[in-house]
Amino acid sequence: MDPVIRDYRPTDREAVVALSLRAWEPVFASTREVLGGEIDTLLHGADWRAYQQRAVETALADDAMHVWVAAVGERVVAFMAVSLNAERSIGELWMIAVDPSAQNDGLATTLTNLATDRMRDAGMKTAMIGTGGDPGHAPARRVYDKAGYTPLPIVNYFKAL
Repeated sequence: MDPVIRDYRPTDREAVVALSLRAWEPVFASTREVLGGEIDTLLHGADWRAYQQRAVETALADDAMHVWVAAVGERVVAFMAVSLNAERSIGELWMIAVDPSAQNDGLATTLTNLATDRMRDAGMKTAMIGTGGDPGHAPARRVYDKAGYTPLPIVNYFKAL
């Protein structure tokens, strides 16, 4: 059965948070490997899950954020959150996550393209997506490349103080 993409409902919160943590586990492992434990802990706390749960819950509760989920039956398997900056005419795919059980079937590309279409429909002139350059973010970079986004390499340096 193909996923149905629909508006987020508050009753989806628990499922969205859970799938996000499963989806982003390899990303946070990669970040920790690249940055080292000390800086990773300074950035994300002792448990990255608590940090990321707060970030997802904040996005879900933000009335300015447009959030959609992909569901197979009643089971939520992916979500995305889009913000719109009308003043600058920039839409941003703020968050996207696909449950590992639903990955590699084109769902992330479908969601990315839908987000892009929704930004265009809202009158945005530019669409933006940010992601990491570490190995854990490689699948996301492939999706965004496939969707026609142009990367702008930016390097962030970190140092524990």
